[in-house]
Amino acid sequence: MEKLPKPATAKNPPERFTGDVWLDPIAGPREPGQRMTVATVRFAPGARTAWHSHAHGQTLHVTQGVALVQSRGGEVIEVAAGQTVYTPPGEEHWHGATPDDFMEHLAMLDLAEDPAATTTWLEHVTDDEYRRPARTDEQES
Repeated sequence: MEKLPKPATAKNPPERFTGDVWLDPIAGPREPGQRMTVATVRFAPGARTAWHSHAHGQTLHVTQGVALVQSRGGEVIEVAAGQTVYTPPGEEHWHGATPDDFMEHLAMLDLAEDPAATTTWLEHVTDDEYRRPARTDEQES
């Protein structure tokens, strides 16, 4: 067993995010063949990722607040604290906080064979895309 040092919190770059977003790495590959990475990501109100996709998909587990998540061409959905959402490999999507509240999630994904190909970053989410009405659990019933 090995106790790992705590990595420093990093502010995410404006080329990939709108607003203030911070990342705290939790786990990454330690042995050959391991690929899973896990991080806590905190979004200020109104902050969001740019459109992007992941080579091996991504699982998000919301730990605080409410996340807004949208797949390209789909509806914006709300994901509350305690809920989890999965985005399949190659699916373009974005996620972020609501306009008025902070949001935190655990981001879990597997690295691609070439780590630089793990995430493909695309254009920023427009304000109009971000402000589309979100679907809630009540609307799914």
